[in-house]
Amino acid sequence: MDPVIKINPGGSKWDIRQKVWDYIEEKNLANFPRPVHNRIPNFKGAFAACAKVLELQAFIHTSEVKVDPDKPLEGARLAVLQARKTLLVPTPRLRTGLFNRITPPEGASKEQLRICSSSQGVKDFSVPVGLDAKIKIDLMVVGSVAVSEKGFRIGKGEGFADLEYGMMASMGAVNESTVVVTVVHDCQVMDIPEDLMGSHDLTVDYILTPTRVIKTDCQLPKPCGIIWNKLDTEKLQKIPILKKLRALEEQAGKDVTLGAAPVAAEAGLHASQPKRQTRRRLRPNTQQDAEGESSQDSRLEKRIAGEPKARQHLTRMNKESRGDGKAGNEQEIGKTIKGKSRGNTKEQVPEEGGNEVKSQRKLHLSVTTVYLGGIPAGLRVSELKTALREREATPLRLTWQGAQHRAFLDYSDPHSADQALEALQGLALNGHSLQAELAKSQRGGRKSGQSSRRPKPAAAPKSEVSAPDSSEPCADLNPDKFYND
Repeated sequence: MDPVIKINPGGSKWDIRQKVWDYIEEKNLANFPRPVHNRIPNFKGAFAACAKVLELQAFIHTSEVKVDPDKPLEGARLAVLQARKTLLVPTPRLRTGLFNRITPPEGASKEQLRICSSSQGVKDFSVPVGLDAKIKIDLMVVGSVAVSEKGFRIGKGEGFADLEYGMMASMGAVNESTVVVTVVHDCQVMDIPEDLMGSHDLTVDYILTPTRVIKTDCQLPKPCGIIWNKLDTEKLQKIPILKKLRALEEQAGKDVTLGAAPVAAEAGLHASQPKRQTRRRLRPNTQQDAEGESSQDSRLEKRIAGEPKARQHLTRMNKESRGDGKAGNEQEIGKTIKGKSRGNTKEQVPEEGGNEVKSQRKLHLSVTTVYLGGIPAGLRVSELKTALREREATPLRLTWQGAQHRAFLDYSDPHSADQALEALQGLALNGHSLQAELAKSQRGGRKSGQSSRRPKPAAAPKSEVSAPDSSEPCADLNPDKFYND
């Protein structure tokens, strides 16, 4: 099968990533979360592709399987649990350790196993695995942005898959016999030049797509351990477990000299860092928005100014919803404002210090709205608020349209909205399943660098919520820095 995405001669990893993300968005090949830029794409057909892991002899004979926490790999996690094998999942961004063991309830049903394989289940049913644990991983499943039939892999650019493998190799949890599998859409399989691959890059043995199982027979070796000179002190501060591994390897007499922080990390942006441009919206060109305005730079300044207060306020709300906040705020998310039409109510959270209007002016460019449909007749807004608190999906603002069987939830930024969407998957109230997804104007088709401004409240129709300018999660990480997969 000929690749549908062609790579320009001399193209970089970031050129390839951008081509894949743009193609998947333009062809509408992805499910939630959208847009796919700066993510491992959750492509349509991912569940069917994941199911093909059952066909691999390596899977049949394995007992412990590590699967990354990416959304498109949920089907692979479910397959491992249904086969009653040990499932290991890396901790998010390696902040609290290397990986967790997922432990479903005894005698778990298929539905319970499905929940355990979701991101929320990974959080609720996991047990941390220590560095001294004797673990031998026979097979691991990783996500990819692009991959070649020769086994060359490109991730989303943060280097966690490569670093995780190096850490597991240092622990003795993996070796040359460990089988590495990736799951992608057919369009993500392309010709990747070998000269783009580094000594730290993880290669794959099998590629699973909705239509094919590809054995790569990759000739490049996998990392034998952590390459310390590709890391610096900043990386060690962000990933505490690296400090422990470094101390152990230093005691064993290995060279653990760290590399110097690259100039790009201190100077900020330069032309060879399209990832940072995508996430920070610092592209040199400007684009006209829906209201005919331009100047992305001015919008960026407003957004950056508003984000810190939004995050602090959301944190305060979550604490209050759990009963940790001040007594005066325990029972309500915020003020209740009656809408112009009957049955349309906004639950709005007042800002600290009485600067509500000013704060909203700062926040509206980064607020991301979630649509919640299928609300059953007779459900009270207080019941929905309780369910949101229980799932730790409390919004900044709630627009209640019970008569139309829907509600709109505003979150401070796209990352908070993504977390809420994950938490709300499978939500059922009064025996009815609710549908949670991004509001219409924020779904699909939008590439990095494009925007959709949120209209002024007075002009916004009650039945539709417009999306603010969207940025991607994990914007604090530098591209092509250290382990760049």
